[in-house]
Amino acid sequence: MSLNFPEHLMAGYGRYLSKGFVRHRETHERLAVYGQTPQVMVISCCDSRVTPEGIFNVGPGELFVVRNVANLVPPYEDTEGQHGTSAAIEFAVNGLKVRHIVVMGHGQCGGVKAFRENANAPMATGQFIGRWIKLLEPAAIAMACMPVDKADDPQLAMEYAGIRQSLKNLMTFPFVDNAVQQGELTLHGSWFDIGSGELRVMDPESQRFEQAAPVAVKSAE
Repeated sequence: MSLNFPEHLMAGYGRYLSKGFVRHRETHERLAVYGQTPQVMVISCCDSRVTPEGIFNVGPGELFVVRNVANLVPPYEDTEGQHGTSAAIEFAVNGLKVRHIVVMGHGQCGGVKAFRENANAPMATGQFIGRWIKLLEPAAIAMACMPVDKADDPQLAMEYAGIRQSLKNLMTFPFVDNAVQQGELTLHGSWFDIGSGELRVMDPESQRFEQAAPVAVKSAE
């Protein structure tokens, strides 16, 4: 019986069952019984070209990931409504007790581009996207008043500024601020280049992004 489910996804599922799941069978069984205990939460863009689990080469249960347009963290709000990203942050910090939150932006971000082009971008006037990317306005103001990335192109500078703003917004959540002050949680900013695979990490003091130095992995003999 055909369910009109994408065939290439079913083919991929077949490969996963025969290779990926088998390789991590014991891990899956343990996670199913004992639950998840990730130490790291990643707030990433929902762009299909950016996959945190692939970039950091981690297995199931290692990352708690929330993805949205332009990897944005809204400021804390004690209001009615559906706050998906905020709910994920609350669960990660208060429920899972993660030790790290990584806000990971990326190059050629469509959400950032839509914000920069404003009304000229087709998606900037969408019912939901237009309002969502307005979360970048404080970042744009901060960038104009005190630029950190003078030598970078405007798109890249705005991508960096958005990450910085999301980190600031994280600290408006009382439970995040408390965990940071108690030394139980550390916040990080990072940026990924889709074409080259380069990862840049934000220095907490200068707030500038520097190329990450990957840890060398010894090949199995």
